[in-house]
Amino acid sequence: MSTQPAAQQKELPMLKRAALQVVAGGSAGFVEVCIMQPLDVVKTRMQLGGGGHHYKGVFDCFAKMSRQEGFFAFWKGILPPIIAETPKRAIKFVCFEQTKPLFMFGAAAPTPLTFSLAGLTAGLIESIAVNPFEVVKVTQQADKTKMKEAQSTWTVTRQIIQKDGFGLRGLNKGVTATMGRNGLFNMVYFGFYHSVMKLTSASDDHFKEFFRKFAIGFTSGTLACFVNIPFDVAKSRIQGPQPQPGIIKYKSALGSILLVYREEGFRALYKGLVPKIMRLGPGGAILLLVYEYVLDVMKKKCL
Repeated sequence: MSTQPAAQQKELPMLKRAALQVVAGGSAGFVEVCIMQPLDVVKTRMQLGGGGHHYKGVFDCFAKMSRQEGFFAFWKGILPPIIAETPKRAIKFVCFEQTKPLFMFGAAAPTPLTFSLAGLTAGLIESIAVNPFEVVKVTQQADKTKMKEAQSTWTVTRQIIQKDGFGLRGLNKGVTATMGRNGLFNMVYFGFYHSVMKLTSASDDHFKEFFRKFAIGFTSGTLACFVNIPFDVAKSRIQGPQPQPGIIKYKSALGSILLVYREEGFRALYKGLVPKIMRLGPGGAILLLVYEYVLDVMKKKCL
């Protein structure tokens, strides 16, 4: 991902290179979450639906949340992703970089299949680590009370553990949906980004090069959203409040997708697509740009 010459990259030992990837990934994740969190909240609200609050679209959701819950409601549930972003991005980028050699299949250089399979592997592994944080985040985002009345992250976490424990009914519910969502997203995200980066020429003009990377990153994130959103809808339904208290309607990932399709139609599987793209299109570009910039700066200091 770095623009450094290959010869220079090889001078860094594997463990030091992995450590730099951890720091760069954590930095990128923190910046991306802080900027794009409001759109994640809106996406979750639109996917959950019901509860007496019906949103006609992204801007209607923004307007109603701002009026009924206050401006800072758009950052509900931000603490879990911030806490999770450093290990999540560390896992994402380290696994991606370290598993690429496993998927070369005898090729002299990485192929689009290499990038896609390494991305899929990274997404599956990271999802296991971040799923408990996702459960807490979705629970907070589903809370429609005013921000000053909303329960804290720690209170919500404690309540989930006390009621349902750490298993598939508690902090790890919806893990298969998270694996489907993250695995598919990273497969398309990394596969498309690196393949197109190899096919297009770098520019000596800093502005043009920035625009090239941003455009490819934006397109990568957008395409990945179209592919994985049915699993994202299933994840929100499984991890969020059930329609009837005491009755678990949404259980497995594929079962939830089929249930939503039968009851609400095909379009329901794409609920929240607009805010998702608005977040993960530019968010995907921001993530890769910050990661590459921080990684390059640290590499230069270490060489």
